Amino acid sequence: MIFPNFNDPATYVLYPLLVVIIAYIATRVTAHALNRMNKYKDDMTAIYLIRDIITAVIYFVALMIVLQVFGINLAGTLLSVGIVGIAVSFAAKDIISNLFSGIMLILGRSVKVGDTIEINDKKGYVEKISLRSTVLVDDYGVRNNVPNSTLTNNEYLQFKDTEMYRVDIFAGMPLDIDMVNFREYLIKKMKSYPEISDKPQPDVYGREISFKQSKVKVSFWVKDFNDKDKYKLIIINEIRKYMEKGENDE
Repeated sequence: MIFPNFNDPATYVLYPLLVVIIAYIATRVTAHALNRMNKYKDDMTAIYLIRDIITAVIYFVALMIVLQVFGINLAGTLLSVGIVGIAVSFAAKDIISNLFSGIMLILGRSVKVGDTIEINDKKGYVEKISLRSTVLVDDYGVRNNVPNSTLTNNEYLQFKDTEMYRVDIFAGMPLDIDMVNFREYLIKKMKSYPEISDKPQPDVYGREISFKQSKVKVSFWVKDFNDKDKYKLIIINEIRKYMEKGENDE
């Protein structure tokens, strides 16, 4: 055993706890240092792979230290793990499949962080690729954890970096607003933003009218899929400003 025998029984509780805390701090510091490496800012895929590997190594070393503190024979333990490994592998075949699939995705660079893909009717941009799963963020900001084996064993659509995306906004307008003037104003505003496409052109459509409001649909295309949420908010704000100031806001 690497460590001397401790006379105080409490040490056998405190020492492993200290090892776990140190291991946790080491993983956090490593992750922070890797995230600050500017040379990888354009492609975080490699960062996630290196971080996962280093984290696994740190915790494995910490586990070995804790086992030795308690006098557990590592050689015997590893041998036992090897004997039951075959049985465990059948139970954990999905986990193992996802691990190897994650390595293939990251090293093969077939899918990278920031790519826009669609698989099993789920479309979004890749926020993170870990050794077990890939995180897709859809139009509503919902994160979908897709097992890596699903990506390697099934067909998926991969869109180009600057894929256009249609944004639809539904709004209720006060009855005292002239809808023709509002349409002209908003189309002019939307065309003033370079990231909003003019082919197809943005437009405003009337939906229905009630005793309280007129309902319209505002449609436009952004040139980059990843800008959809930004310009949705911008155009909503333009609608709000027009509703507050009326037709004089030209």
